[in-house]
Amino acid sequence: MSSPRTQMMKPGNTLTARLALATLAMAASTTAASAAEGMPQLDFGNPLMLAQVVWLLIIFGVFYYVLSSIVLPKAASVLEERRSRIEGDLDAARAAKAEADAAMAAHQAATAKARAESQAAITAAVEAAQADVAARNAALNERLNQQIASAEARIAAARDTAMGALREVATDTANALVQRLTGSSNEAAVSAAVQRELAAQGRA
Repeated sequence: MSSPRTQMMKPGNTLTARLALATLAMAASTTAASAAEGMPQLDFGNPLMLAQVVWLLIIFGVFYYVLSSIVLPKAASVLEERRSRIEGDLDAARAAKAEADAAMAAHQAATAKARAESQAAITAAVEAAQADVAARNAALNERLNQQIASAEARIAAARDTAMGALREVATDTANALVQRLTGSSNEAAVSAAVQRELAAQGRA
């Protein structure tokens, strides 16, 4: 199987050969026509004319050799190098795109994983905070209830003590007044009257 360089050289060689043959044919036909018309400068019997024809063939041969051996191979080499460079650039671009796609997919997966983990951590932290707050509220309510009950008990005891002292003072005062007014006193009756009065006022 022929290489791209050989395939590119063949059309150039054929074209050059055709040009050379066409030029020679035109020269021969022109020479023959001129000789037929009697032009002495195209008389092939003249040695100078033969030398010119020989040099013409030599020049065309050199021209053909230069085209087929130097110019066209260099052009084919340049085109092949350019094609190889373009293919290499395309392959590199495809590889870079594949790497970029893989990196993007990995980044998206990592982002989704991090988002899920952060959401789970936030949810766990919120639940733990709520549980801690609920426990603290329960403990605080229990302590407040105990303090309220203790305060109520102390208030009730103080009230009972105060009411007892008030009852005693009121009884003594009433008994002294009755004794001063009547000259005699009935402590039981006075105490019962004071008790009824305090009960009526809600202080018993």
